[in-house]
Order: sequence, then structure tokens, then C-alpha cells
Amino acid sequence: QVQLVESGGGLVQPGGSLRLSCAASGIIFSIYDMGWYRQAPGNQRELVAIVTNLGNTNYADSVKGRFTISRDSAKNTLSLQMRSLKVEDTAVYYCKAANRFSGRDYWGKGTLVTVSP
Repeated sequence: QVQLVESGGGLVQPGGSLRLSCAASGIIFSIYDMGWYRQAPGNQRELVAIVTNLGNTNYADSVKGRFTISRDSAKNTLSLQMRSLKVEDTAVYYCKAANRFSGRDYWGKGTLVTVSP
């Protein structure tokens, strides 16, 4: 059974930092492209950052220079270090695992990040 479990969300003031984690089980973590997505109220889910199975990264323009995605294949964990947070970063953040060979995707249930004064 595949499980992606996000943690680390919470309430933070503008300019603050948070670190999100996603613990993966039931998949061969090293062959999956991993990503963070977010969905704010009333908005569609959007890509935040991805890291491929080879370690290549890509970021949404809105978070470049502020967020850092990383993966630890020894621990089957995906992380997102978020700095200089803005009110507009408020959203539910989701972890996604994508197998480019089979086309199969898996999603976590999300963790809420609220940035507010």
C-alpha cells in the first residue's frame, strides 16, 4: 500500500520559515520523480517544486530563491524548506510521487501552511 504522509505545516508570520516533510512508503522511492504542489482556497492546485529521480530540480517562479526541495532516498523522504514566506504562500501543500515509466501517480493528503501577521 502506497502512502505519502506530509508534515510540518502550521501558522507562521510573513518573513518566517517552515520545513515540510513527506514520508513515502510502499514505493521504490528512488525511481520516482517527487514534487510539492499547493492549493489555495478557490484556486487550482499548482506546482511548487519538483525533484526528479536523478536529482534535477525545478521551481515555480513565485518561489524561486525562497524554497528549496530535496530528497533523501535512504530515508524515503521528500522535504521542502520554505523561507521568506509571504501571505500568498498560504495553501494546503501536497506531496506527489510520479513514476515516469508506468505513468502512475500518488498523492498525499496535504498539510496546511498559513502565513499571517
